[in-house]
Amino acid sequence: MNDSVIILLLQLLVVILAIFMGTRTSGIGLGVWGLVGVAVLLFGFQTAPGAAPIDAVFIVLTVVTAASVMQAAGGIDWMVSIAAKVIRQRPKSVVFLAPAMSFLFTVGAGTGNIFYPLLPVIYDVSYQQRIRPERSLSVSAVASQVGILCSPVSAATASMVVLLAPSGFDLGKLLLIMWPASIAGLFVASLVMVRWGKNLEDDPEFQRRLAAHAIKPPDSKEEKVVLPRTAVLSASLFLSGVGIIVLTGLFEGLRPIIGTDPDGAPVRVSVAIVIEVVMGVIAAAIFLTCKVKASEVPKQSTFPAGMVGAFALFGIAWLANTFVANNNQLIVDGLGALVSGSSAFVGAALFALALATVAMLTTSQSSATNAIVPIGLAIGLPAPLLVGLWPAAMGIYILPANGSQVATVAFDQTGSTKMGKFVFDHSFQIPNLLYMVVAIVVGVLVSFAVA
Repeated sequence: MNDSVIILLLQLLVVILAIFMGTRTSGIGLGVWGLVGVAVLLFGFQTAPGAAPIDAVFIVLTVVTAASVMQAAGGIDWMVSIAAKVIRQRPKSVVFLAPAMSFLFTVGAGTGNIFYPLLPVIYDVSYQQRIRPERSLSVSAVASQVGILCSPVSAATASMVVLLAPSGFDLGKLLLIMWPASIAGLFVASLVMVRWGKNLEDDPEFQRRLAAHAIKPPDSKEEKVVLPRTAVLSASLFLSGVGIIVLTGLFEGLRPIIGTDPDGAPVRVSVAIVIEVVMGVIAAAIFLTCKVKASEVPKQSTFPAGMVGAFALFGIAWLANTFVANNNQLIVDGLGALVSGSSAFVGAALFALALATVAMLTTSQSSATNAIVPIGLAIGLPAPLLVGLWPAAMGIYILPANGSQVATVAFDQTGSTKMGKFVFDHSFQIPNLLYMVVAIVVGVLVSFAVA
């Protein structure tokens, strides 16, 4: 083993340890330990720092700001009330409708935080219909995180767009793959969960809690929430911004020309810049039309969560970029030989496994994306294929360590939704694995058509 390989392995160990320590600290600690890793590579190994993920971080900052302004104006509460109304109108279809609403509203808002207010609605409707709450709650929790991979304004999508931009693969193509793949995966997961587990009347834990009077019957009356007059307007403005971003991603001709390349062909502004500018304009429009006080924006739940995510993204992505940039040739030679020496299926499977593993350890889709996708590009995997394999980022749910999992279990008073006794046997494992397998298969097939 030559010196350069030893150095690569030592630097890889630094990256793994930084991710491990960041995972233990969680939240903003992931970004802090990412920067510690950069410091070790910079001062300990005398490596040049890789490119800092400026565009990805700026996208998160602008989107979070716009979403927080909308929330301050009541927009998110209005969106949640619409989702609740749809779910209550067809209560017997809650196992399909609840995940659909969770998915769509995460796509629109760009954050899974919008899922939390839906939890009591999903639980109440399920319980009133005597449907095992685990069936609807577990797949809805999965759907709320899947929506991040399909949202044009999420941190994970921002990272993917920036990473794939040099390959000429833009937001429009990414969404054309992820939407059918994710819808198929969630549909199969819901289909299986419809009959998953014992019915409530046959569940011993539910019967025990019922006998002990430990379960409070849900209120059959829908709680009426008084929303400010600005709620609908703010949500409409925000969603119109999302629509503009999607259109400019799908149709390159809508983006402004900012110059010409050496061959005289027009060069258009990147989708990343469009997202940053459009979200800034939307935030300003909501400020003006809805009379939102700037001091109220940082108090919204979306704001601190988004800021933490932006810093975590900054630290871990910079660490990954630094490691890959300084070991690019060895990575290409080593992993490239492994992939080329194997079948295309094995190469794709290795990438998906690595992405799922890092996502599991970091509980962050954007962090896993920034850590693993550059390696996939470095060893020559085509951009469309990487997107087709991207559902593996839902490895964040392999361990029961995600906040949305904890909250979902807490809302289920029947005890049907569980964290598991043996780590991997929690209620979210089956719908999540079903989603990942189906979405990857469909995503890879669709990627051939989009390529």
